[in-house]
Amino acid sequence: MNKFLLQIPRTRFLSIGLCVAMLFCFNDVCNAQQKTFPPASKVKVRAITAFINLDRTQYQQQVTDALKFLKYARTVYETRGYEVQTIRIATQPFPEYAKGLTTEQAVAFFKEYDALAAKEKFNASIGPAMLNADDKPGWADLLAEILSNTKVLSGSVVVAGDDGVRWNAVGAAAQVMKKLEETEHSQGNFRFSAIAMVQPLTPFFPAAYHTGFGHQFAIALQSANVVAAAFEGATDLAVAKRRLTDSLAEEAFAVQALAERIDQDEGWAYVGIDLSPAPLKDISIGAAIENLTSQPAGSAGTLTAAATITAAIKDVKVKQTGYSGLMLPVLEDTRLAQRWSEGYLSLEGLLSYSAVCGTGLDAIPLPGNTTVEQLSLIIGDMASLAFKWHKPLSARLLPVAGKGLGEMSEFDDPFLVNTTIQPLSRGKE
Repeated sequence: MNKFLLQIPRTRFLSIGLCVAMLFCFNDVCNAQQKTFPPASKVKVRAITAFINLDRTQYQQQVTDALKFLKYARTVYETRGYEVQTIRIATQPFPEYAKGLTTEQAVAFFKEYDALAAKEKFNASIGPAMLNADDKPGWADLLAEILSNTKVLSGSVVVAGDDGVRWNAVGAAAQVMKKLEETEHSQGNFRFSAIAMVQPLTPFFPAAYHTGFGHQFAIALQSANVVAAAFEGATDLAVAKRRLTDSLAEEAFAVQALAERIDQDEGWAYVGIDLSPAPLKDISIGAAIENLTSQPAGSAGTLTAAATITAAIKDVKVKQTGYSGLMLPVLEDTRLAQRWSEGYLSLEGLLSYSAVCGTGLDAIPLPGNTTVEQLSLIIGDMASLAFKWHKPLSARLLPVAGKGLGEMSEFDDPFLVNTTIQPLSRGKE
């Protein structure tokens, strides 16, 4: 504006007030338009996740209180031009508040909770069935029953911690996956994951849980578009990384400032942002990677791109929580699903990328005849990698009932992309 004013002839100083007023009006209009039509490179808030210490005897009031907070938080973000896709509630591990119930009683309770979540339009995670090394596999069996009889709830099994890979939990998680294959369209596994080295207070599902007193919240971003914009036309890796760090930092600090205001206003403790650049269908992390490598995702250079994205994320000095690394969920990303069908992406490749990125084997379609033993081997590889490098990884595997190699999946979910079923190994079939 100063440059504009300097160009005005001295004889027209009397009109400066009018010019300034017009400029401010124009600026207000632009800001209003930006709130209504956010730019393509602006992040979306994938989730605002509240963590509560659920008490079965008063859970409805606890949920009401959490929803009041979440709706306020959502309004704060929306009035600043952010699209908020979901509000979520995560609890402590569910065995802590399901003790003493029979299987039938537990399933009945969680069906009520599921119905409440569906009615009030929030996503709900009930935490890990097996959090500690000495937890019994029977809790994983109960989780399989709960998820088989609900539509909204999510849960997990912890398969590795500081004590190493927990092979009894690996087998239990594989059994859960095989059980959930029997759900409608085999979609139950979309709400379950085997998690390794994933700390409490991640806002992303199905891994979200906490182990404290609750009354906390975290933010998850959908920012694959920011990565794509940063990589577009980048001349080399250093430029790409710097541009991505700068872009994510600008967005993340703005999001965090609002979270800190919400903390002060409402008394819920802000615990951080998971900066993982989550994709959603055409808002594709696969396309972002291809902007950098000029090769199909899964080709040579993809691991370097994964390392570059994760390094850029780690350089953003906001309060981070959860995975905060690259996500490659095949069934949630149109370009990744395409490259999976074309054979560029494989289990082996995705596992290798996990050594330098964030979330492991995420939303992977598998043949319906995949055995429990084969699932255990895949989960075990992920858990071994997570423990070796002391990093959060997970396996969300979706064996598709009745589908064999070369056939298309038939998921019926607005957040999932159908793709071709591929072999477990791309070697000799």
